[in-house]
Amino acid sequence: MAREIRDHYFRRAKKEGYLSRAAYKLIEIDERRKILTSGDRVLDCGAAPGSWLQVASRRVGQSGFVIGIDLKPIKHSFVMPHAAEVRTLAADLREIPAGELLALLPAGSAAGSALFDVILSDMAPDTTGDRTIDHHQSIRLCEAVLDRCPDLLKSGGHVVIKVLEGEAYPDLRARTRRMFDAVKGFKPKASRNESTEIYLIGKGYTGGDGAPEPVAADEPAVELPRGKPSTGWAGR
Repeated sequence: MAREIRDHYFRRAKKEGYLSRAAYKLIEIDERRKILTSGDRVLDCGAAPGSWLQVASRRVGQSGFVIGIDLKPIKHSFVMPHAAEVRTLAADLREIPAGELLALLPAGSAAGSALFDVILSDMAPDTTGDRTIDHHQSIRLCEAVLDRCPDLLKSGGHVVIKVLEGEAYPDLRARTRRMFDAVKGFKPKASRNESTEIYLIGKGYTGGDGAPEPVAADEPAVELPRGKPSTGWAGR
């Protein structure tokens, strides 16, 4: 069945002109959760080869604007009728200054609105085959996206972030809940059945980076029950 699903979306992407089958993941997410709106300014992280750029640019229309960033150069020309202008750059989201990304947005944005309305991330680590390692690498990429929200995403904006499920997923979801009015996990039909990927969707950015509130210095420490030493990672 998984093979049939993969082949179905692969053939459909070829027929409809999308650069990869991943286009249908964003299409379903947007149809179910209403992420993209006409005129939106969108940042797509991990955008290569560009299928999410194609979907986003068509959905926000000519009054919108889409920027794609990836470590790999994106060579496709995104010129489509009734679609937003698309600009791409090869860079590391974790290192590029916010001003450099925002400078790519069209001039003349109204004061206070020169930020992104939506941040998308289909970023994934180079997988090792070890699900635990791959999961934690995926979590770090998701954290990098949330780290950039304070200086890139407007109040009330939305995020869509791909994550490989695992033990750290609840903490990531909890952090996202501290940053957005509504948070939901969603697995599109175009995702392979055997894949652990899920998309974390945050709507209504409320500000901040979602870091837990620090414990007051005078707050008494919680006494934990004694038990056998952990067999987990040492020094983690």
